[in-house]
Amino acid sequence: MGNKHSCCVYPGRHSSRSSTTHKGGGGVEGCVEEPCEEQLCNLQHISEREPDDLDQDPSLHPSAGPLFLLKSKTVTENGLVRKRSRSHLDEGRTLKKSSSCSTIYIDDSTVSQPNLKNTIKCVALAIYYHIRHRTASRTIDIFDEKLHPLTKDGVPPDYDRYNPEHRHIYKFVRTLFNAAQLTAECAIITLVYLERLLTYADIDMTPGTWKRIVLGAIILASKVWDDQAVWNVDYCQILKDISVDDMNELERQYLVMIQFNINVPSSVYAKYYFSLRTLAEANDLTFPAETLSKERAQKLEAMSRICEDKYAAQMGRNGHKKWSSLDNINASSRRSMAILS
Repeated sequence: MGNKHSCCVYPGRHSSRSSTTHKGGGGVEGCVEEPCEEQLCNLQHISEREPDDLDQDPSLHPSAGPLFLLKSKTVTENGLVRKRSRSHLDEGRTLKKSSSCSTIYIDDSTVSQPNLKNTIKCVALAIYYHIRHRTASRTIDIFDEKLHPLTKDGVPPDYDRYNPEHRHIYKFVRTLFNAAQLTAECAIITLVYLERLLTYADIDMTPGTWKRIVLGAIILASKVWDDQAVWNVDYCQILKDISVDDMNELERQYLVMIQFNINVPSSVYAKYYFSLRTLAEANDLTFPAETLSKERAQKLEAMSRICEDKYAAQMGRNGHKKWSSLDNINASSRRSMAILS
């Protein structure tokens, strides 16, 4: 990102491992040694720099379970703990509607067009489980709200002691998405980048770092997914007390920590979407069911006819798949020039 002092050593990392920091003349902590020309020529392609254990990285491997789903299962395994854990959800849960002979309800949320409100609510719940069931409190200075506050008032002394409630996380994420006019698909990409950061940088989401981690993931997701990306200065208008330089540094370090790997395969996107629906069902967060109208039924019927026509074209009269044969080839295509000796 144009910073000549960037390297793979993250400055200000808090962990149990011992690390050595060097201060340059400008007072910048971390590694300040510039890579030589020979090292720059030997830089690997992004596909070659992916970790070897892809099975353990859910943001890359389509069959690996998402981290948030694994952490939520630690709650749902015990019935008593599960019942107590649901108290963090919003009170505005709707009863599940059942279809009848006269009225049919359908879920209008699909993998290509998810429901915005419920998708953000599920993503906020996934973030909640990441914070609540963290195994440690490994952080990096760029995400610490005490060092980089989002407001002029700063944070209270006990800002990192108490886990935020689900509704507080939802309000923060929903405010950013509404102000920046982001889509539900962008929320899913945000969760993918978030878990990729936790895996690559080996850190945890804590009460004092979750806001800036989520903010960095939203910045990248909005620029990668949406055609009309939101600029960093636009986020400064939403969070009025944060500077553009801080936003740029947050984005730069986020990219370094995920090794500039912003690719999200379609299979991974679909896996996260259906995993969020699984999480919603386990926590009584039902997606809204809309009444099947006449116009909607006509659209579904037209779509089913198209699928039926395509399927019928591939099937023979006897019910087996129709394969190409010499009988289906035009006479002109069967003619060929032959040389008889």
